[in-house]
Amino acid sequence: MANEQITREEVEHVASLAKLALTDAEADMFTDHLGKIFDIVTTLAEVDTENVKPTYSVTEMQTVLRDDVAVNAQQSEALLNNAPEHQGTLIKVPAILNGGAEG
Repeated sequence: MANEQITREEVEHVASLAKLALTDAEADMFTDHLGKIFDIVTTLAEVDTENVKPTYSVTEMQTVLRDDVAVNAQQSEALLNNAPEHQGTLIKVPAILNGGAEG
């Protein structure tokens, strides 16, 4: 990352993609905060890590995983009965794209 700064327009664009409505004060605040985060990332990118071994875990503990076993897998009818609206075996949810229009 060069010494580029995020612009308010970029913050507003990302907010619109996430369907977030920002006030002018919030847009200014996020622009400032994200700029500071990018500055930190730029500083970290300058650190020489060539001879540093990767750290995958800060402890020597192993992750213990249980077997992935499906339990009560045949309960689709009960699930559909709890859904506010369904069509066949599918649960209908509100649209989030194109302004939330039904389609």
